[in-house]
Amino acid sequence: MVVKTQDETGTFKTFRDAKRYYWLIAYASSSVTLITVALYAYTHVTATLFIPLVYFFIVIPGLDALIGEDPYNPPDDVLVQMAEDPYYSRLVRWLVPYAWINLFAGVWLVGTYDLPLWLIALFAFGKGLFGSGTIMLAHELGHKTNKTDQLLAKFALAVVGYGHFCIEHNRGHHVHVATPDDPASSRMGESIYAFAWREIPGAFIRGWQNEKERLHKKGLSTFSVKNDILQGYAITLIVFAICTALFGWKVLLLLAIQSVVAWYGLTQANYVEHYGLLRQKDKNGKYERCQPRHSWNTNHIFSNLSTFHLQRHSDHHANPLRPYQTLRNFPDLPCLPSGYPGCFALAAIPSLWFKTMDPKVLEWAGGDIDKVNRVKGYEPVAYTAPNIC
Repeated sequence: MVVKTQDETGTFKTFRDAKRYYWLIAYASSSVTLITVALYAYTHVTATLFIPLVYFFIVIPGLDALIGEDPYNPPDDVLVQMAEDPYYSRLVRWLVPYAWINLFAGVWLVGTYDLPLWLIALFAFGKGLFGSGTIMLAHELGHKTNKTDQLLAKFALAVVGYGHFCIEHNRGHHVHVATPDDPASSRMGESIYAFAWREIPGAFIRGWQNEKERLHKKGLSTFSVKNDILQGYAITLIVFAICTALFGWKVLLLLAIQSVVAWYGLTQANYVEHYGLLRQKDKNGKYERCQPRHSWNTNHIFSNLSTFHLQRHSDHHANPLRPYQTLRNFPDLPCLPSGYPGCFALAAIPSLWFKTMDPKVLEWAGGDIDKVNRVKGYEPVAYTAPNIC
């Protein structure tokens, strides 16, 4: 993308988006399942089914560490042109049918080859890690207001049976983020496992309630065909039933595991994005407006390119309608120690997560524990490290 602008002195400037074609890295990550299926079909080597795990937990964090971070922002005077450039939205849209191709490739593999159950479970787990990326697509598309993107978001979520996400995320999470009222905002001292038991059912319940209220305001039944959540679930059930009927019950095991792992992948993202951060109440008892400082940020290049800047989460929550290519970094943001995959691995060991993140939360709160969203009675790890980028 090339944009010519003129500054206040009359000097013309030319801007080229250096990341424009690097966003195609998201397609590399989305191709991991297809590559795995193709290699196993060609070689029949069991080790090939470990590729998704290796890529997610070793390759991505390794490249993040090797390449580093990119705090650069595009100039303010080109943001409108970048937001309106259809190239960027097409990149996200085209990945939705690609997600379905990945799903059917996995179904074909499990339905065609006589794999032992443990190997199916292993492959399904790895596929589910990238299935959470499908929810990421729905996240970007679901914030758009046009019907095409809304429909594509619904089909993206159907791949992993998470049809309530966009409704809950937009009408629930963005309203209550960084408060004790939000099941999708983790508390200091809360392990990822305790958070999952609160967040997964809590998100469904809130999403269902939000959709119920929307329908009732229109004079429609909760179980109307206009129910967006039920529409998404219907797509999932129909497709999963057809796949199982055609390829056998082992396929259902694949579909179930990859879906649950994808849900947990979203849970991990929610966990690291707002851990311990708390919006304060004003004199009227209302929470302050969400600001960039109420979300953990990271500028690690490779994982950000793989997730369409999901990790520039601070600007996203402050400006939910801002498209991914124009999300900005800000000075003095609370920053994660690595990209998301690395943080997910860290969160899997709660003691290490607390040791790493609690000091950062305390620094963010200026040492005032009352300004932290924490588990009641939890005493955080003592401050040892700064949290600012």
